[in-house]
Amino acid sequence: MFKLCLLVHLTVIGNAPTYITDLLQPVSSLTSRGTVLRSATRSDFQVPRTHLHFGERAFSVAAAKSWNNLPLHVRIADNTDTFKRILKTFLFCTFYDQSLPTAFM
Repeated sequence: MFKLCLLVHLTVIGNAPTYITDLLQPVSSLTSRGTVLRSATRSDFQVPRTHLHFGERAFSVAAAKSWNNLPLHVRIADNTDTFKRILKTFLFCTFYDQSLPTAFM
């Protein structure tokens, strides 16, 4: 999950390769949903529909789901080193079921 979210973060800030950027589509770029949904303002990505359980492991699906499940305080980091630090803290706290320090909220 860490690597998926890091690749999506690099896409958001514009440092990812084009073949990765092409696999992710922001909700805000959809003409029918761009101005209507709250997810468009939170920098969510569209999660493509899959017909098989195996399809959920595709990068475009798994990365979009992982990114959309992150809280906003993790996503808004504009520096990659800061994003990695906050993401690691969030994932460790989530995995070990501990409360987040107040500095990260």
